[in-house]
Amino acid sequence: MKMLLAKILGTGFGTGYFPFASGTLGSALAVAMYWFIPGFSETTFLLLAALIFFFAGVWASSLLEEPYGQDPSEATIDELVGQWIALLFLPKTLLSISLAFAAFRFFDITKIEPANQLQKLPRGWGVMMDDVMAGIYANLFCHAIYFLLGQLSSQ
Repeated sequence: MKMLLAKILGTGFGTGYFPFASGTLGSALAVAMYWFIPGFSETTFLLLAALIFFFAGVWASSLLEEPYGQDPSEATIDELVGQWIALLFLPKTLLSISLAFAAFRFFDITKIEPANQLQKLPRGWGVMMDDVMAGIYANLFCHAIYFLLGQLSSQ
């Protein structure tokens, strides 16, 4: 029962079993939840979801490493959390969501330091923390774009 729950949560509700680009599919699920579930995009709810899923992800990813190996591609709960962090404090618009999605995928794939070092943490901590960092990078990038666009439009 414990492993079944770990597989459901840890694979991002099954997105991790997709044969290719499972991380992108996990991020897309996070965006769909943000867009379609009423109240999900509210800052307090999004922060709470990211926090709960972060700790659930550390637990589930640690268990998933037993059958699938270290930092398995099947573990996509980290994409959910990272994508939600990327969306924090942004307006709920198609532009913001598209920008946050693209930025998160870029930073998740490139693993710019310290994300690369965070990935080396043991067990589920490494699985989760590099995506948390990618989400922070993407969020800061999106806010910088909005700031620059605001500055340009006021001139």
